[in-house]
Amino acid sequence: MKKNKILMVDDETDFVEIMTQRIESWGYQVISASNGKEALDLFTDKKPDVIILDYLMPDINGIDLLKKIRILDRNVPVLMFSAKAETENVRDGMDLGIAAFIPKLSPFADTQANLRTALDMVFKQKLK
Repeated sequence: MKKNKILMVDDETDFVEIMTQRIESWGYQVISASNGKEALDLFTDKKPDVIILDYLMPDINGIDLLKKIRILDRNVPVLMFSAKAETENVRDGMDLGIAAFIPKLSPFADTQANLRTALDMVFKQKLK
């Protein structure tokens, strides 16, 4: 059976390693990029089913990267991580069709549980 492919874009390699292990344990295939250019190349080449995107990255922020991705594909589901879930960032993300905005690190939220819930939701929607 084909595993659903997820592109994870984040410049924090330790975070990517931990989350990749967790996501793969849920039965998904993960490909990762550490910057915007690499993410666009992988998106074009690998055609992921879902993108998990960090908001803050050194070369391009997640919103600007998503604008470039949306030129290529208006419908690919996107989940966005952010250490700064400011209202303006959330609004910009929702305008670009982000399926979920997940706090990256928060004493009030379980990042992994929120991510799993969001992934389950996205893949159930894709089956409809």
